[in-house]
Amino acid sequence: MITPLASAHRARLVDLVRATHEFSEDEKQVALELIDACLAGDSDYRVCVDVGEGDLDDAGTLRGYICYGPTPMTLGTYDLYWIAVDPARKGSGIGRTLVAHMEAELAREGARLVRVETEGSHEYAATRAFYEAIGYARAATLRDFYAEGRDLVIYTRRVSASGSR
Repeated sequence: MITPLASAHRARLVDLVRATHEFSEDEKQVALELIDACLAGDSDYRVCVDVGEGDLDDAGTLRGYICYGPTPMTLGTYDLYWIAVDPARKGSGIGRTLVAHMEAELAREGARLVRVETEGSHEYAATRAFYEAIGYARAATLRDFYAEGRDLVIYTRRVSASGSR
């Protein structure tokens, strides 16, 4: 079950973010800052969590989360900032379900485009393969963006009121 972020989810999200080996220590810190911003009511960030078949209070387990928000100075464009799935559950469709949920929410609101930034290094090959498998198109690669040999890869996907496309 996918549900909006609640304060009861925070401790499990801390564990999940820390267990996500793809995230650097700096990235983990930023991910947690955005979770806290969302909990504090910052409308620039939305977080949804997958708690399995029940809420955490009902012995459900937090299986993954997604963080996204409007891209500043655009009309109908959103950034997918973070997505993470419990490492023991990767490959089970949770990430795909979280993205589909985000896209459906955004389409209902009239969004046009979702943008994702990731890294071009071999450590992020599975991440890039995931976005490509769910229909995101590589829109740009900025060479040596993060550091020498560490490219920025930007993916996009259009959404519509009839669902993602």
